Amino acid sequence: MTESRENWGSKIGLILAMAGNAVGLGNFWRFPYVAASNGGGAFMIPYFFALIVIGLPVMLVEWSIGRYGGKHGHGTLGPMMYLQAKQAMKPKKAIIVGSLCGMIAFGVTILVNSYYNHIIGWSLGFAFNSLTGGYKGDPGGFFASYIQDPKNLVFWVIALLCLAFAVMKGIQKGIESWAKVMMPVLYVFGIILGIRSLTLGAPVNPDWSSLAGLNYIWNPDFSQLSWQSAIAAAGQIFFTLSLGMGIIQNYASYLQPDEDIVTASVATISLNEFAEVILGGTAVIPIAYAFLGPEGIKGSIGLAFMALPNVFSTMTGGGIFGAMWFLLLFFAGVTSAIAMYNYLVALLEEDAGIERKKGAWIVFVGYLIVGLPIALESILTQSANLVYFTEVDNWIGNYLLIVLGLIEIIVIGWCVKDRALEEMNRGGLWKVPKWFFRLFHQFLTPITIITFLVFFTRDYWIAGNFKVVPSYVAEIPEFAIWVNLGRIVVFAVLLIGFIQSYKSIKTKYKDEIEKNEVNEKEVNK
Repeated sequence: MTESRENWGSKIGLILAMAGNAVGLGNFWRFPYVAASNGGGAFMIPYFFALIVIGLPVMLVEWSIGRYGGKHGHGTLGPMMYLQAKQAMKPKKAIIVGSLCGMIAFGVTILVNSYYNHIIGWSLGFAFNSLTGGYKGDPGGFFASYIQDPKNLVFWVIALLCLAFAVMKGIQKGIESWAKVMMPVLYVFGIILGIRSLTLGAPVNPDWSSLAGLNYIWNPDFSQLSWQSAIAAAGQIFFTLSLGMGIIQNYASYLQPDEDIVTASVATISLNEFAEVILGGTAVIPIAYAFLGPEGIKGSIGLAFMALPNVFSTMTGGGIFGAMWFLLLFFAGVTSAIAMYNYLVALLEEDAGIERKKGAWIVFVGYLIVGLPIALESILTQSANLVYFTEVDNWIGNYLLIVLGLIEIIVIGWCVKDRALEEMNRGGLWKVPKWFFRLFHQFLTPITIITFLVFFTRDYWIAGNFKVVPSYVAEIPEFAIWVNLGRIVVFAVLLIGFIQSYKSIKTKYKDEIEKNEVNEKEVNK
């Protein structure tokens, strides 16, 4: 079954769109506080280990799965993984593999964007307030009041409209065109902020210079190395490279059948790491360190939306640099969220026959619905605890990404084997050597992911994330209702995703599945 599909218009457009998919809020919002909270330079050791052992091999696998799936007319992960799995197992088992993978991708693209889109909206709102001086005085208090004020949801809706308009115009005129504008601007803003950060000196404390902040992130203190930092590094690699989400495969499905995916994978990772490590690490951490010191940078979401606004409000030209920072976050968020948005539109196109423009509006309404709990929690509780957000992110934005990556690497490395390597190298200027495939895809990568997953699960258990009232809400038990609402929504979306993927595969490959079942019955007689 081969279908004609829209393709990327140019090589640079493809690379920028794929880089935009990877370069997101994880690079500038998540990376600085994860790195700072896990030992700074000590975090970078397991980070680069995870990049080489997990990031590159899984990236190659996902590009390969996507291009192969696109050749057969698929843009979503369920049918793609069925095609891979059935090369090594009976269709009945392959359906289960495909359905599980499709379920996780469905959950990720709906639920990660349910809160990710809010952060994009916050970024746009804070950019506006940077220019108008809205958060001068008490940025921390301003953030709390901002997310509790229903009027500010207008920025969330504007962010969603941007995504809808980009996706409804298709791959070349929509996603690719937006990437060609937003990605260069993003890099320029990042470079300007990086230069500004290194010229700050020590405005608050002689020991808190921006260069000391740079030293903090690049000079490892080996006493800070721990399993927690290693686990955080592995999770960050999945999040920052958009692995385990199904969206790389979706973008790769619009490739030509002989497009060079090895070179493209390396280029995507390189652009992402430049944005994350060089720009994110050089711009954010030194600025925060210079004003807040080594303890002040160990925040979470507060580093971007509470601590840094406090910094910008006291800097010369802080309004301009603050707006630049939040617009950088906005552009980074949009270029990643577009990919998740497009995944769901592709699903409606392929499984329900809904044309792209109509599908984009259906997804728009869907995101309004799934995003409401994020908005309503702060408004109804009049607090900034974001418990529902935290619980959904714990399971969908952290844990299940790694599970999906593990399934993919096992199917490709241990089931499809050499045929997968041949597909990976098709049309490539660079080739993945057989020794690399054997060492990484079949040995180091799956073992490393399994190890991280075991310790990740252990840490979740110790942290009480499996309890009805998890440890992080133990002191505010009245918020447990939001925790369990998050769990119910996650379970419901995953169940719907499994059913949708299962039906999609059964419908698309009905004849061969039925034929195989008949053959099995005859053999068993």
